Amino acid sequence: MTFIRDAEIEGIIETFSEPLFLAAGVEPSAVEIYIVNDRLLNAFVANGQKLFLHTGLLASVEGPGQLIGVIAHETGHLAGGHLVRTGEMLRNTAKKALISTLLGTAAAIGTGRGDVGAAISLGGQSMGLRSALQYSRTQESAADQAALRLLDATGQSAGGMLDFLEVLSGQELLSARNQDVYVRTHPLTERRMDVVRTHVQRSPHTDKPPKTGFVALYGRMRAKLRAFMNPPPQTLREYSASDASIPARYARAIAHFRASDIDQALALIDGLIAEMSADPFFHELKGQILFENGRVTDALEPYQTAVGLLPGSNLLRLGLARAQLESASPELLKPAIVNLRAALSEDSDNPFMWRQLAIAYGRDGQAAMSYLALAEEALLKGKGREAVYQAERAKKELATGSSAWLQAEDIARAAKAAEN
Repeated sequence: MTFIRDAEIEGIIETFSEPLFLAAGVEPSAVEIYIVNDRLLNAFVANGQKLFLHTGLLASVEGPGQLIGVIAHETGHLAGGHLVRTGEMLRNTAKKALISTLLGTAAAIGTGRGDVGAAISLGGQSMGLRSALQYSRTQESAADQAALRLLDATGQSAGGMLDFLEVLSGQELLSARNQDVYVRTHPLTERRMDVVRTHVQRSPHTDKPPKTGFVALYGRMRAKLRAFMNPPPQTLREYSASDASIPARYARAIAHFRASDIDQALALIDGLIAEMSADPFFHELKGQILFENGRVTDALEPYQTAVGLLPGSNLLRLGLARAQLESASPELLKPAIVNLRAALSEDSDNPFMWRQLAIAYGRDGQAAMSYLALAEEALLKGKGREAVYQAERAKKELATGSSAWLQAEDIARAAKAAEN
């Protein structure tokens, strides 16, 4: 899988998710949210408290209610401890499949007939698969029940969740290759549909509109994603010039930017900034348009404005730091280092940021700190030998026992342990 990082989209997903996490007794800061760069309609949880949402899902559902319904369902999996149970179930299924394969091999040898062995092996594996699917359906029903409780607890309608499931239910008669991945990974049953439908009929929150601002947030996220995902002509048809809404103008600005029509892109984004000067993401997009078209000096001001409006965003600080580095201005090297270190304090697992910090330190004449940043990058990329090499280079030039020296020592030790 590949992932995308976007401060605005991540912030919107967190806004939709946080009330559900809190209602489920899950600490929001403990859940890692990943945006999968994939057009398939899918979402899942895995590996501890990690929530994966595909761009295809985010850009395809109709309104915030459907997306919040999906997030509520996945939160039900997290809160229900289904990941641990799934791991145990899959391990048990794997054992059964292995035993059946061994029995099949023994039968083939004993009878001299390969077809007998194959029948036993496939039969055992099919039994394991049926068991896995049955267990999965149980989990799906439990996650639905949890989602409905969470939506009620947060005063939100489950209508969007029902709408989403009804759209998917129409695919069950299609061949597997033509179904959305979400249908194949989240098996639907009529019982599940009945439970959600009955809840919607009885819940006091069914007719409640989405929370204040949620429709506008979703509209912007959808427009932004579709404008970056789809060819510019398609975006310009979908969000025509006659549509003066904020999401439509946002999408057209991105489409013109991607089509190298920079003047038109800047005119649109400047119009949005004139109306909403306190919106950091319009300033960020202007900085990106200018930066990626070689106007690095001009990009500094909008990036700086974006960071000033949202100083806690590590991704906005990264954008500003990159512009500061590329400006070739020596006096901007230390501000770039400040921004990168601030960003890494919130996102220390980002190897690209460590690489940028290494460049900044190197250009600023701080060789030891540059080696140290390169060691962090190598460790995150699983390049153990490179991590040890860079860490040892850093230690030779750092004061023994200093915090930076100890950091290099920790990196070297971790890299050696990983190699073994």
